Amino acid sequence: MKSLIFILLLTVFQSHAQIADFDHISFKKADSIALGCKDEGLDNLPQLAYQLTSKLDTEVERFRAIYRWVCNNVANDYNLYLKNKRKRQRYKGDSIKFETWNNNFRKTLFKRLLKDQRTICTGYAYLVKELAQLTNLDCEIVQGYGRVSTTDIENLNLPNHSWNAVKLDNKWYLCDPTWASGIPNPETNRFKFQYNDGFFLANPELFAVNHFPVEAKWWLLDEDIPTFETFLASPVIYGKAYKNLSLHIAPKQMHHTIKKHEKIAFEYQLNKTIEPKDISFMIDNGFNNSKTKPLSVSVKDKLLSLEHQFKTSGFYDVHFYIGDDLISTYTVSVKN
Repeated sequence: MKSLIFILLLTVFQSHAQIADFDHISFKKADSIALGCKDEGLDNLPQLAYQLTSKLDTEVERFRAIYRWVCNNVANDYNLYLKNKRKRQRYKGDSIKFETWNNNFRKTLFKRLLKDQRTICTGYAYLVKELAQLTNLDCEIVQGYGRVSTTDIENLNLPNHSWNAVKLDNKWYLCDPTWASGIPNPETNRFKFQYNDGFFLANPELFAVNHFPVEAKWWLLDEDIPTFETFLASPVIYGKAYKNLSLHIAPKQMHHTIKKHEKIAFEYQLNKTIEPKDISFMIDNGFNNSKTKPLSVSVKDKLLSLEHQFKTSGFYDVHFYIGDDLISTYTVSVKN
């Protein structure tokens, strides 16, 4: 009985493993070391791992230096990602061709990573894992599904993303070095380094909105495990959501059907207190878009609650902003 209670307590404790656990730690030294090793290459990983971590005392600082270095020095190869996506879709019905492509692609992937420091999500997750393990940190690659604004969810039938789980002070944490590193422009395929700290040791509940692991153990959640259908129906959240939010509470779905003048509620847990004046919606009706304030705004103990209503029927894309940061998108069909 005592063992069962211990396991249950550990599970509950695990579900809240996030960056807030390390509020007492300053990452200034770790970040400085990572940024100072900008000219280092990948020809000697043990040496790179030593340079990044040897002067740091805690596990989380050592992992932070590794993570920041990877995010700041490895570019996202969007063309390579698109090529792999096309081939995997083409061969998904032929297991032999699919496996042959995967094996050959891995060779190309790691060759380009080591030579050009360009890769896709698998390469990011692999490199973080290798460097972490060289410093005796337990780190794993998590395979699964990732959702961004451009994801075709109607054809999301194969795992399309990889990220990391790392064990720090006997607790597992989640991070996504690919999405933290920057933004590939889908129109030009050019990558721009733009580090997003929100994906470092993120809240598993927020992470679950747009990450679906193949292995259930990597949810790091003790309850309310999403089904794949729930995952596909979730709102679109953007990188800036991880900067501003610790949790996306409501609405749970992206698509909504309501009547004119009916209120729709939104709720978020904030990372820091904000002013109501910083909150807005960009509403697009298919012909034009306009920025508007919610019907009501409440901020209490970092809990942000909003309500809005539509006075005319139609179909609307609703984009939620905090200041200039795009946080999430929903659709609302308003009936008479």
